[in-house]
Amino acid sequence: MSGFVEKPEPIQVPGLTHLHTGKVRDLYQNEDGDLVMVASDRMSAYDWVLPTEIPDKGRVLTQLSLWWFDRLSDLVPHHVLSTDLPEGAPADWAGRTLVCKSLRMVPVECVARGYLTGSGLVEYNESRTVCGLALPEGLSNGSELPAPIFTPATKAAVGDHDENVSYEEVARQVGAETAALLRQTTLAVYGRARDIARERGIVLADTKFEFGFETVDGEERLVLADEVLTPDSSRFWPAETWEPGRAQPSYDKQYVRDWLTSAASGWDRDGEQPPPPLPQDVVEATRAKYLEAYEQLTGTSWS
Repeated sequence: MSGFVEKPEPIQVPGLTHLHTGKVRDLYQNEDGDLVMVASDRMSAYDWVLPTEIPDKGRVLTQLSLWWFDRLSDLVPHHVLSTDLPEGAPADWAGRTLVCKSLRMVPVECVARGYLTGSGLVEYNESRTVCGLALPEGLSNGSELPAPIFTPATKAAVGDHDENVSYEEVARQVGAETAALLRQTTLAVYGRARDIARERGIVLADTKFEFGFETVDGEERLVLADEVLTPDSSRFWPAETWEPGRAQPSYDKQYVRDWLTSAASGWDRDGEQPPPPLPQDVVEATRAKYLEAYEQLTGTSWS
């Protein structure tokens, strides 16, 4: 059992049609057919959307995505048309709203891994592979891989796990040409972002992208969509403390995960009851990590 502890009612805005409420984002369509994507302060963990929000999280994700889009646009175009607030939208949407192109989305989570951790580490320990790709002996938790790898996954519904799939399965689903383009673009974007992050003292261990297609002058063009390179979609580690062979400190929701699995929460992750509200100290520590990642990457103070 998983999903929303309390699913929010969508905000109704004249001229906008509500399409979907996701774990973090609410999706609308305007009268021109463009998508309006609003990043909330919701927090998800262990396939649950929690009852407690993290202040400023939606704005951090949106502003950091915009910062990255600017630095990647020569590699792949992005879907953002405008950051203007739609007429009639609540003031609280400011800074967390993007007006975007409506794309033909590719139903694949495009994951790039440069370091061994997470589900990749579990598979490696069992078979010396990640998503079926053979890796050398001697790697451990947090090891840098010989070269970044493309490890796609199917996109899950809210409350379900994304499922790792082989490259061959992606090619079967979307065609060999599209699969090759996804792999090439994912690794190119990851490589650029890894180098930028490294210059700023952050290890980009892995990340996931979503892509769609638009038609330009009769030609199909791949476009980078959704959010990009945030603490929600990426593993960021402090470079100064990176050390293979152990779990790495990270700029993400680890405070939330640690508290939920601690005795203090009283929550059984394997039971049927939803997670409890987060205590204020966990909320504040998690918010601080998101802001720290933003400030260290962009070199600007959050305000």
